[in-house]
Amino acid sequence: MRKMFCAILAVLLAIVPAACLSRVQAESAGAFQPRLDPDTSCEITVIGNYSNFEALEAEFDRFNEFYPDVELSYVKPDDYHNLLGTVLESNNAPNIFFSSQWMYGNELYQQVCAHMEDLSDPQLGLELSCLRPGLLSYDPDGHLLMVPVFARNYGMLINNDLFAKEGLQVPTTWEELLAVCEAFLSRGYTSPMMGYSADSAGCLMNILVYPEVVAALAGNSEALRAANEAGSSAGEFMRAGLESMMQLIEKGYINLEKCGEIGDNYTQVILRFFEGDVPMMIGSGDTVSGTGKRESQSEAFTKAPFTYSFTPIPLSDAGGYFIDSPSIQFSVNKTCENLDMTNEFMRFLVTRRELNEMASVKRLVTPTTDLSFDAVYAPFGQVPNERILSPEAIGITDFLATQVRIAAYQVGSGAISIDEAVSQYGSFK
Repeated sequence: MRKMFCAILAVLLAIVPAACLSRVQAESAGAFQPRLDPDTSCEITVIGNYSNFEALEAEFDRFNEFYPDVELSYVKPDDYHNLLGTVLESNNAPNIFFSSQWMYGNELYQQVCAHMEDLSDPQLGLELSCLRPGLLSYDPDGHLLMVPVFARNYGMLINNDLFAKEGLQVPTTWEELLAVCEAFLSRGYTSPMMGYSADSAGCLMNILVYPEVVAALAGNSEALRAANEAGSSAGEFMRAGLESMMQLIEKGYINLEKCGEIGDNYTQVILRFFEGDVPMMIGSGDTVSGTGKRESQSEAFTKAPFTYSFTPIPLSDAGGYFIDSPSIQFSVNKTCENLDMTNEFMRFLVTRRELNEMASVKRLVTPTTDLSFDAVYAPFGQVPNERILSPEAIGITDFLATQVRIAAYQVGSGAISIDEAVSQYGSFK
């Protein structure tokens, strides 16, 4: 009996370390290991301002492989930003919600920020090391109250087949951009570059100017402070970007009359690009995310498909900038029901594997450090580190960005001159 007991004990002692080692090895390999009871039954709700979120719902399904009785759902409430504080105080408060850096220090969102959990707490186990540091925004107390799940960039869609047909190379410098625009114009293309131009929100003017503004302020703390505080001379940092934009417009490389026929900066921009006669379509990564689904919706593209990519706009001889900003960020409601399982889902989601998978499904830029782009985004993966700029990390405020956006639109549309835009900086509403 003693021999049998010792044998059983020896087997058990061998199994336990092996099981622990197996778990450690699985975690080190990036495989998700549940920490809670797999039979837990509860509900988790995510709310945001996306109309639909298939990529996130796919993550729900993957999470249910570990916790089959956890019911996850995504909801878009009406008037999301204005009612977010009220929703968080309600009896049906969400577990996770969309958030943005501009909520920090904003009196209108004090109530919202008060509900945010500190996601930098090591006990939560989020794989924060997989995220690009420039995308992480901390509050004044050093708490990480939101994490990026998608990133945003600015650039232009390239019709690679048109460039090949005309024997031209995709431009990587300002002089090359001017040269290819002139070449396309001389060969009958009425607007070598196009984009949405009907309103300041999402307009091509801002997409051209904003990266140059961020670059002008990066590393210049004095100019940045003046710009954020609307100092008397602050508008000068916009001048170079505005001048480059106007050169493209005045030379006819951007035909604003043709651009004005585009009805919105998402679906209509994509469908116009898919007509196949636009060499370069100015837009953001958010717009590019919709291209995959709309290939089949375009009769022209279905009949004559072509290859395309998304690249920085080179407004200087050194090339274009990769303006790396969060597109969608998640915060956890620390007063929600089922907080433990909510944090477990966040631990599952905020990993290199899941964030890359979700970005691939949505065709948006992953926020992870490996920059594993869709082939369409490949040119951004070639941008040197010194030309990758994170506005939030630099200290670009929402006020500053709004001033640039409106100034660029008014100058580009001919409402005011560059000198007037520079002198009126801080007064745009």
